Amino acid sequence: MTTPFSNETTTTAQSAPTAPATIPDRSAMQCALNHAVTRGGAPGMVVEVRDDRGRWFGSAGVSDTGTGRERRPSERFRIGSTTKAFTAALVLRLAAEGKLGLDDTMERWLPGLVAGNGHDGRAITIRQLLNHTSGILNYGNDPEFFKRGVGAAWFQHRYDTYAPERLIRIGLATPPAFAPGDAFLYSNTNYFLAALIVEKATGGTFAQALTQWIVQPLKLTGTYLPGAEPTIRGPHPRHYSTLFSSDAQPEVHDATEMNQSFAWAAGGIISTTGDLQRFFGALLRGRLLPAEQQQDMFTTVDTTGPVPWIPSTRYGLGVFAQTLPTGVTVWGNAGATYGSWTYAVGTRDGGHLLASQVNGDWSGLGAFDGILTTEFGAAAERASSPRTHGAGGDTRHAGR
Repeated sequence: MTTPFSNETTTTAQSAPTAPATIPDRSAMQCALNHAVTRGGAPGMVVEVRDDRGRWFGSAGVSDTGTGRERRPSERFRIGSTTKAFTAALVLRLAAEGKLGLDDTMERWLPGLVAGNGHDGRAITIRQLLNHTSGILNYGNDPEFFKRGVGAAWFQHRYDTYAPERLIRIGLATPPAFAPGDAFLYSNTNYFLAALIVEKATGGTFAQALTQWIVQPLKLTGTYLPGAEPTIRGPHPRHYSTLFSSDAQPEVHDATEMNQSFAWAAGGIISTTGDLQRFFGALLRGRLLPAEQQQDMFTTVDTTGPVPWIPSTRYGLGVFAQTLPTGVTVWGNAGATYGSWTYAVGTRDGGHLLASQVNGDWSGLGAFDGILTTEFGAAAERASSPRTHGAGGDTRHAGR
């Protein structure tokens, strides 16, 4: 089978070896995958890897604890905040077309919306939304909103539809954490604002723009924004969640069906491991964005901020750079939502990619530690060389 990129071969953990020389040896990765599921007690996990040896898919555990159905390569799942890379790429595509500018202000595009409680839409730019230096708080951290998604309350509200403006106003109800550009604070509110600007710039819905500018050009056949649609189309694993329970031994619930309008452009996309590799491969290799916008996307800011984020990371526009314990730096994004954690990263030149998902939400990012360090061992990598970083791999001050 051929991959989305020319002349690459595909192999899976399930395939019988027909020519050992052509099938990448991923026994260590399979062991790491098995260990991640066993140690964390996750229902199931998948990993898809692509490098110059070809493409490999491995799985552990199950898609459905009731039937014992195995995880498969074609499965669709909720990717959480990995969505932000798609949103940022869309904004940058529009910037390349001259439909908007990264240093345009909120007031220019959304007059009167970002105001009050110390917020000033004249001082916040699109760039600062995308790299989380706007100072605007995350609507998800609002105590009243958060309570709707915990335990029994989740079942009462799982099909609720949220208008973007409603959630933005929740984020703006708290004064900014700092002046725009002064620090980093991760906030879904930023990406809701960016998506509203996309709609103003294109005259259509955010979902339509995403399809036109990203999904269709890259032929991402398993990727879509469901809006208020509660089900996942096509083959998919069940998504198992503890619903943020603080119990020592929390009950696990099937959270597969839900209305993710509460996540929208910040975390609502559904995709597959193959589509994530196609997307991040195109992004990292410079096939999706012109050089100027590529430079913008991979210019990073410090993530320690007033609320420290993922250790050993820096954040660009919808993507992060993470230095692993092996010393290798990978680029991409990760995300979580009810019943699903996703990681999709690669070397800066896009020559070595990994996409993974676990269909349970209690293991956290630690579920991916073993597979990341196993796959991106220092001895095997060329990503840290100046050649592979190239233009767009530099770092600049948050205030840019």
